[in-house]
Amino acid sequence: MSQIHHEVVLPAVPAAVYAALMEAARHAEFTGAPATIDATEGGAFGCYGGHVHGRTIELVPGQRVVQAWRAKTWPDGVYSIVRYELVADGGKTKLVFDQDGVPADAVEHIDAGWHRQYWEKLTQYLA
Repeated sequence: MSQIHHEVVLPAVPAAVYAALMEAARHAEFTGAPATIDATEGGAFGCYGGHVHGRTIELVPGQRVVQAWRAKTWPDGVYSIVRYELVADGGKTKLVFDQDGVPADAVEHIDAGWHRQYWEKLTQYLA
């Protein structure tokens, strides 16, 4: 299993970034794909029409989201841990992202997907 680490600066305050990640309607708006998100600790989520799903482990509104996350193509029972840390940076947000436990054969695809499907789209959505 491998780890992915990204640090990006997004053009909005942490509360707006948090809302985009954790409110299903906003998540669907920025990704352009269906999302269901129970924004409570222990709540289930599904994004990109169910291609990604899991459970939220920890929430600190406007600061942190930790999730057990998996792609539907991964073997049964295989989950990674995703952590979004949101830090105010003037009127922007520094997002520190870590994903632990990614199957080695999926790292390149997942790593590129975060940039293409999340950071680029979030930047456009929040601008």
